[in-house]
Amino acid sequence: MQANALYFGDCLPVLRGFPDACIDLVYLDPPFNSKRDYNMVFAGQASADDTAQVKAFEDTWSFEGAEADFNYVVTHHDRLSRILEALKLAYSDDRAMLNTVGYLAVMAARLIELRRVLKTTGSLYLHCDPTASHYLKMVLDATFGPARFLNELIWQRTHAHGGARRYGPVHDVLLLYGCSDSHCWTDPRLPHREPYLERHFRSVDAASGRRFQAITLTGSGVRHGDSGQPWRGVDPTSVGRHWAVPRAVLSRHGLAGRSPQEALDALDAAGLVHWPEKAGGVPRLKHYADELDGASVQDVWSDINPISAHAAERLGYPTQKPLALLERIIAASSNPGDVVLDPFCGCGTAVVASQKLGRQWVGIDITSLATSTIRKRLIESFPEAFPTPASIPVVGFPVDVAGAKELAGVGRELPPKEALATRHNFQNWILSLLPEARPKGAAPKKGADQGIDGLWLWQDLDGATQRGLISVKSGHVNASHVRDLVGTMQRESAAMGLLVTLEPPSKAMLSEAAVAGRYELAQARASYPRVQVVTVEELLAGRLPETPSTSRLRAFKQAVAVDADLGRQGRLFPD
Repeated sequence: MQANALYFGDCLPVLRGFPDACIDLVYLDPPFNSKRDYNMVFAGQASADDTAQVKAFEDTWSFEGAEADFNYVVTHHDRLSRILEALKLAYSDDRAMLNTVGYLAVMAARLIELRRVLKTTGSLYLHCDPTASHYLKMVLDATFGPARFLNELIWQRTHAHGGARRYGPVHDVLLLYGCSDSHCWTDPRLPHREPYLERHFRSVDAASGRRFQAITLTGSGVRHGDSGQPWRGVDPTSVGRHWAVPRAVLSRHGLAGRSPQEALDALDAAGLVHWPEKAGGVPRLKHYADELDGASVQDVWSDINPISAHAAERLGYPTQKPLALLERIIAASSNPGDVVLDPFCGCGTAVVASQKLGRQWVGIDITSLATSTIRKRLIESFPEAFPTPASIPVVGFPVDVAGAKELAGVGRELPPKEALATRHNFQNWILSLLPEARPKGAAPKKGADQGIDGLWLWQDLDGATQRGLISVKSGHVNASHVRDLVGTMQRESAAMGLLVTLEPPSKAMLSEAAVAGRYELAQARASYPRVQVVTVEELLAGRLPETPSTSRLRAFKQAVAVDADLGRQGRLFPD
């Protein structure tokens, strides 16, 4: 297991390669079995015809697709076996619920591995929604043991809105489990809210202007030792009480072991004793608001706002969670230097929060689109720590042509759905090697895609947006593929085209590309080959095609630079 690295692939086989007890904290925000497709929104639409979106992941499950995981769980885990088989039997006549059993089998197989890689001091947060939380809690109880359940956390993920003949659904659920009684817990605190301070800290110190609450310096009951003796004319015994300075105050001011009268003298000299205006009143201790430890964090979180549509933090990735949410989780359940794992890391919020708080991290995602997004986000969020893509290892990304062929599925017979996912992952990985390229989902939808897998945008010197089309081929290529690209460029009014191939191009292909001529950026006195053929081997070697660069438009929204806290306690109370 490599820390501070991303892993590209299904988290189940990746986790099976990790050693036991190597992770301190797991946060996972897996698909919720919502039966929806989630699109990633890209930056810089070129025209009204551009959708500027591409499907990031599909959250639709079937029992048949999960049968291998189901069979593994029922043969390797006795308690989970009984739960899954009982649910399968109970819902055998309900297709939707049977598919839910398949989803639970997929999650169960991965939760078994997550429990294995966690240390005895580790914890796991599973982020889900109310439609899945009760089923997932059964799976977690069977995996960790019911006694290891710590909290069901409620996060208000959206603002109030109406529901269709029901209360408005506005929250997500986070299920927290510890691996043992010694699970890490830093006892996080929140600043007290202003209404609480105004209600309980009404007095203001005349000398310092600090707000304070006058609390008692006595306890109930008569004592016959020093604590029952008078101090400065005040006799606590007369009212059935005794002097009782709080131990925390004695410790804070180095007064432990002193007599009550000596401690009171020292506190009074320090201006910490409040004398009532009425003669004969009992003095009290000034408890300053700025010395409060803070309020314990409760299990309902309504103080962390969702990411608004126009927030600087928003990257366009579906289901993106606020950085403040992950900061709270990581600060509460890990220490600086600990290893945090997110096995469904999406756009990498848990990874960014871990880096910010001085933790080590491991991120896993099954799509090359997500992995490339995280890489870009880390570079832009922490430019000093990650100056180049090479500074962020991605285990599973090809490093040579043989690896590229493996990713593309060359020579393998795959089921149609798996073949489609393999092709998309290969295409998106290729696009990640090209500056500001975006998948074809961001391309104009004028009929079929005509073999176009991506594009890039730039502005000419007149301010007009220009478009370059990208076609990725993993199989045998010939001159007809170049001609097809040229034809599509003409139909789409694209200024340039790029054909990326696994195989070396033939002379006929290069000649066909040369016939297409050059794109002239006249005012800049620059020109570029209008159609270019580049191999995967060239891209891996860092040899990029010739394209206008100074006015290239971003494909991904730029991440905001983050100031690393280098292990200090995270921001638990958002602005």
